[in-house]
Amino acid sequence: MSAIDVNLYGTVHGGVLMKFVDDVAGASAARHSGGTAVTAAIDEIVFLEPVRVGDLVHAYAQVNWTGSTSMEVGVRLTAERWDAVEPSPIPVATAYLVFVAIDVAGRPRQVPPVLPSDSADRRRFQEAEIRRDHRLARRAAIQKARAEHADDQE
Repeated sequence: MSAIDVNLYGTVHGGVLMKFVDDVAGASAARHSGGTAVTAAIDEIVFLEPVRVGDLVHAYAQVNWTGSTSMEVGVRLTAERWDAVEPSPIPVATAYLVFVAIDVAGRPRQVPPVLPSDSADRRRFQEAEIRRDHRLARRAAIQKARAEHADDQE
């Protein structure tokens, strides 16, 4: 980590953590889909605790939901403080990202389905569907509002 990755408070910039989250989620999406997957959206990222210089950060990613060519990946970051003995790592961030699997020509390709195997997986799958519904509804509402105000932009 370089000095530009840290703010004046001695904590890691959120953008640095966002890149880490995107990299980890991308690896999970690529492994699940069996090839290249690109970031289509970041639905949410929540910073729970600051990451300080020297902290050991762990990332956990899981494909929560799949459509025909897209998938949602959930990411959880935890940190172990370099200067303290904690009973367990501290949760520092959570995020939900959407990826699209693409072929060598850059066109969307089919992804294997997620098959929830326990109640936690079923909960993650259902929550991912809620986020997808909200994302699509928000996009439709914005497009409708833009169409209604198209005359204002001339």
